Amino acid sequence: MSRSVGSDNAEERLRRIEAVTDTTLAHLAVEELLEELLKRVRDILDADTATVLLVDGGGQNLIATASSGIEEEVRQGVRIRVGRGFAGRIAARREPLVLERVSPATVANPLLWQKGIQSLAGVPLVAGGELLGVLHIGRISGDPFTSRDVELLQLAADRVALATRARRSHVERAAASALQRSLLPARLPRIPGLELSARYAPGEGGSVSGDWYDVFTLPSGWLCVAIGDVVGRGLTAATVMSRMRTAMRSFAIDSADPSEALSKADRHVRHFEPQTMATIAYAMWEPSLERMHLSLAGHLAPVMAPAGGVAALAEVPIDPPVGVGSAPLRRNTTVIDVPPGATVLFYTDGLVERRHRPLDAGLKLLRDSVVSGPTETVCSTVMARLVGNDPTDDDIAVLALRRQTPEELRTMDLDVDAVPESLSDIRSALRRWLPAVGASEDDVADLLVVVGEACANAVEHAYGPRGGPLNIRLEAGEDEVRVTVKDSGNWREPRGRLRGKGTQLMRQLSDELHVEHDPHGTTVHIRRRLAGGDPP
Repeated sequence: MSRSVGSDNAEERLRRIEAVTDTTLAHLAVEELLEELLKRVRDILDADTATVLLVDGGGQNLIATASSGIEEEVRQGVRIRVGRGFAGRIAARREPLVLERVSPATVANPLLWQKGIQSLAGVPLVAGGELLGVLHIGRISGDPFTSRDVELLQLAADRVALATRARRSHVERAAASALQRSLLPARLPRIPGLELSARYAPGEGGSVSGDWYDVFTLPSGWLCVAIGDVVGRGLTAATVMSRMRTAMRSFAIDSADPSEALSKADRHVRHFEPQTMATIAYAMWEPSLERMHLSLAGHLAPVMAPAGGVAALAEVPIDPPVGVGSAPLRRNTTVIDVPPGATVLFYTDGLVERRHRPLDAGLKLLRDSVVSGPTETVCSTVMARLVGNDPTDDDIAVLALRRQTPEELRTMDLDVDAVPESLSDIRSALRRWLPAVGASEDDVADLLVVVGEACANAVEHAYGPRGGPLNIRLEAGEDEVRVTVKDSGNWREPRGRLRGKGTQLMRQLSDELHVEHDPHGTTVHIRRRLAGGDPP
């Protein structure tokens, strides 16, 4: 019995095809949308099966994404190579194809002949000149598909392609934006002696690019600052950006200077991301914060603004971006003095590049806009003057760091968890703060022991394994340093016969040591006269 539909209802079928996507489907996700559309296509074209296979990210394979009547294709993750089999040939040629007889010789997917499908018709899914995938329908019995069926199927496919691209673009933008937001630091680390602020603004087009920044410390006490831009847009660029950020953290652990870390990143990209190019500015600050070691991989130089002075671009050679060329490159590291009160501003090119403004003009405007001061004010001023109400289709990342002056550092509070992992952070903070308030090397060495012992005691005795709040208050006087270490736990009695040696050492290395226990916790008061100060 014939299953073809007569010409008397052809107009009705055409009307239904033209309405295959409507506003009632607007709330559906991509897979749900496709499943509903395939049900309608099956009904209109009197087919037993309908399947959409979408091109994967590499453009080499078709992946079964939605199906009606042969749902096993999706559940089993059917993958067809472009150019191979029925769907693969349609994708490669971007032309419709009809099979009057399905067999292992004509299709690559065994599910089709195992299902008993006798005839197939398929068309490419194309939107805006981009191949999205293939839509094919099948019949288990009845007449093969006609040229009129194929015309209607292509009409339906055009609407399916437009709806899929729009929905997928929306989903990818949301996913890329969420990924980028999750990877940008939710809160910049608190670095004693350094003030930090940042801004990130997505482009007006709504498509996220690969702009990112990162700030982290190493076990050695060095501070690392990275900012970069992966060439490209959308979810792919955001995904590569996430891998790049993670890779840079890994390379930083085992790299002696920024150029070494960027050389490793270059090899990583050329091997694992061969189609990727990225610019990166990577700086390592000495624990004292007095000097910054900087290397640029195709990235614009940061702006340096001394306290009360004129801002200028850092004089640093710009090496090629990572991912360029096929051979390792010799990269450069420049050591830059950062005096107290100076501000360093890192940024991505979206801040200074505009179609209506030469790059040099944008850089001049940026230099004129940066004046050393509170970093929040610096970021706000820069964004107001260089962005204002001027739309840009590129993302913008800005990161400002200012080295605080000794006067600003006379008093500092550190709030940490009383767990062993916090002890290295406390030592790093002391190594930065003590020299800034006039402590000598001997002072620093002794106070690291005294304060470290007080904090270690709190970690061991005040709380259980989960820790609790620990506050370290640092105060610098004219010729002395006072440190208060306070917890709110209930101290356990020391274990072992040889305990108490730490307290004895603390007394020897400080000029005054006083321990207070009360129902609210324990407070350790430490006073150390700095070298050169008069005896009390």
